[in-house]
Amino acid sequence: MAIKSYKPTTNGRRGMTVTDYSVLSKVEPERSLLKPLKKTSGRNSYGRITVRHHGGGERRKYRVIDFKRNKLDMNAQVLTLEYDPNRSAHIALVQYEDGEKRYIIAPNGLKVGDTVCAGAAADIKPGNALPLINIPVGTFIHNIELYPGKGAQLVRSAGNMAQLMGREEGKVLVRLPSGEMRYIPANCMATIGQVGNIDHENVHLGKAGRKRHMGVRPTVRGSVMNPCDHPHGGGEGKSPVGHPSPVTPWGKPALGYKTRAKKNRSDKYIVKRRNAK
Repeated sequence: MAIKSYKPTTNGRRGMTVTDYSVLSKVEPERSLLKPLKKTSGRNSYGRITVRHHGGGERRKYRVIDFKRNKLDMNAQVLTLEYDPNRSAHIALVQYEDGEKRYIIAPNGLKVGDTVCAGAAADIKPGNALPLINIPVGTFIHNIELYPGKGAQLVRSAGNMAQLMGREEGKVLVRLPSGEMRYIPANCMATIGQVGNIDHENVHLGKAGRKRHMGVRPTVRGSVMNPCDHPHGGGEGKSPVGHPSPVTPWGKPALGYKTRAKKNRSDKYIVKRRNAK
């Protein structure tokens, strides 16, 4: 999918790029698969801000995505390729032979009119979902389950793909986009191919307003605050942070600090950490 640029008619247009949506179907979303999406602006049930810089943004509805792919051994035809405001990947509306419609994450290369299928006997082609035990070693996959039947949790964003590296007694070894190598139960489902909208990472927003449309509010640097507001604050003119490394507003290390639980029960499934030397 191409990137579209504009003439610099204004300062906001200069340098701005957008995804070329000409390959998508110009249709309204399937109403039976829409749900309301309530905004919290980063506030919890007490009304206190627990996630900063959230608020505003365009109104949108949630598209119910079939992450489980549990309608087995039944062909489905791709009716439309659509934009989803809730994720970076595009989605495809498919209709099964019994008439049921569902949304799935659109893999790279999927076109309107194609047929997709889920099940152990499905062909190894983009958009088909199979148990990991039935996928050949070396195949690129996405939409991967961590627990059988729970639905896909890994490798779902635009342009991402993992690779199946090997098999071992009820488990398969998968290399994730981060470089992490981990074991996943062999009866978990995964979809063949790479997630579509590959050029998403190359889009340049160009102006602050596009970030506001996404529901992201401005961020103020800690170094321009007062000492009572941030550990980086204070000093005459431009001052260093005054710590061995940058910290959060609450004093925790901001760069390279491991937030994963020290004794996570899934540690035993990780063969190689991401960014491991």
